[in-house]
Amino acid sequence: MISDAILLMGGTGAIGRETARALRAIHPDVPLLIGGRDLAKTRQAASEIGNAEGVAIDARATDLGLGDRRVSAVAVFYADHRLASLRFAQSRGVPHLSISSGVYEIAPEVATYMHSPGTAAIVLGYEWLVGATTIAALTCAKSFSQLQQVTMNALVDEQDAGGPAVAEDFERLGRMMPAALTRRDGSYIWRSNDDAKAQFRAIDGTAVEGTGFSSIDVAGLAVATGAPDVQFNLAMGVSSSRRRGEPKSTEIIIEMAGKDSDGHPLRTRHAVFHPGGAAPLTALGVSMILERLAGLDGKAPTPPGLYFPYQVVDHASYLSRLQAEGGSIVSLDVE
Repeated sequence: MISDAILLMGGTGAIGRETARALRAIHPDVPLLIGGRDLAKTRQAASEIGNAEGVAIDARATDLGLGDRRVSAVAVFYADHRLASLRFAQSRGVPHLSISSGVYEIAPEVATYMHSPGTAAIVLGYEWLVGATTIAALTCAKSFSQLQQVTMNALVDEQDAGGPAVAEDFERLGRMMPAALTRRDGSYIWRSNDDAKAQFRAIDGTAVEGTGFSSIDVAGLAVATGAPDVQFNLAMGVSSSRRRGEPKSTEIIIEMAGKDSDGHPLRTRHAVFHPGGAAPLTALGVSMILERLAGLDGKAPTPPGLYFPYQVVDHASYLSRLQAEGGSIVSLDVE
């Protein structure tokens, strides 16, 4: 067991608390620092989480106001425009994970890494729900010898909008990225206006109207699979579970086309499903990344480098824990 705490900046929010819960479920003794601007709120959250301490974060201070307190890893759950958390992590030589930036915002982080590439692991956790889409897609891609098309369609239940930080992220990303990063015929383009409109079927077959969204999943999967056509679409409405009269859930429809191992045309359609909604599914990815970064699983911590979530987390372990939480990858009929 490690003795240095994991710092969760913005840990009082929904995803931060879910991450703490997920870490506690597997590693009950790992110490946590719950960081935020409001010391009283962080202390309250820490008390509720247990084996945790609430601390006030000073983003203008080099040490974040933590003094010489040691940490084993840093996770930030809000848009850290100052990159204060990243600079702090690099100064301490500890790994860093952030989850709130958009495709257009990663240049400062990449530049920071490039100037000190050997310091520690940095994870760009900006994939949709921090690995849920890419890990599932790469699992489904194993059925193909050659992939031509990957389409990811995320359905967010209107009752699952998240907390203030999530709302702020969506507002900022929607304002700054009205066009959707897409790979089409091998070229990276930006879909906008009518070209960005999309329709897909939810798990229960209901037609859903969506629009293109600039998720970094597009870039990661395009490179990982070699598919010349990759896009991500987003819709907000009623999840399939709620249409059945059950609580809200989150679902990601993954459609693929290409050739099977015999060279024959193959089309597949799957869905990633989590009965708890977006927050616990996001927390699953975050907690497993932190587990790897800090070496909580007994293996050597992730070495210095710049990573996507799917490059850090063991896919089989992720899918096993997803199933343990009531989630799954569901095979769906192809249109």
